[in-house]
Amino acid sequence: MAPNRPQTQAQPLMPHATATWLVDNTSLTFAQIAAFCQIHVLEVQAIADGTAAARLTPRDPVRANELSEAEIEKGQADPSYRLKITAGPAQVRRTSGPRYTPLAKRQDKPDGIAWILRNHPEITDGQISKLIGTTRTTIEAIRNREHWNIANIVPKDPVTLGLCSQRELDALVAAAARKAGVPLQDDGRLGADRDAMLAELKAERQAEESGGVRDQDEPTAESLFRRP
Repeated sequence: MAPNRPQTQAQPLMPHATATWLVDNTSLTFAQIAAFCQIHVLEVQAIADGTAAARLTPRDPVRANELSEAEIEKGQADPSYRLKITAGPAQVRRTSGPRYTPLAKRQDKPDGIAWILRNHPEITDGQISKLIGTTRTTIEAIRNREHWNIANIVPKDPVTLGLCSQRELDALVAAAARKAGVPLQDDGRLGADRDAMLAELKAERQAEESGGVRDQDEPTAESLFRRP
């Protein structure tokens, strides 16, 4: 069914799931929700009545950085107000740089970033950005406790959250420790899978060299395992 107004701004990534969340958690009118999600007002009505073809898991546009609490409050105070979507995160527009993170895990990124900042201050913002797939602005906001959701951020191991592998984290910690001159505590995890890590690092290096791009901070097999 076509939207009931022209698309004058970006559409939420998951419009129907977003509409479901707005119906359940705000007092916005159906017309406001339809306009923001760019779906027909009758679709919003069906979601509210429970008669939609499929009941989608609600998607919080605030946590997804698509809508601010201030915008929701404006809309609830004035039924004629049309909500404005927040610009999408930088990694969505990127053609190269930080890795792609599945949508379901993106809300866990701040927790993973906070864990690295607390436990491994020797790791640079650029390295965190590449490992987690985030922006330097987000990292700085979490470090300075200026992030919009700082009250709910709990430091959690990014490996446990599924944001990176243990091998990737270990390699980055080792490289950052060597560069910063910090003694590296060997807990046995690197040695347990040394051959596989060597092969992976070699393949990554060869792929980057063949493409003419190389990150100066990225560890190589030689620098990672060379004894002091």
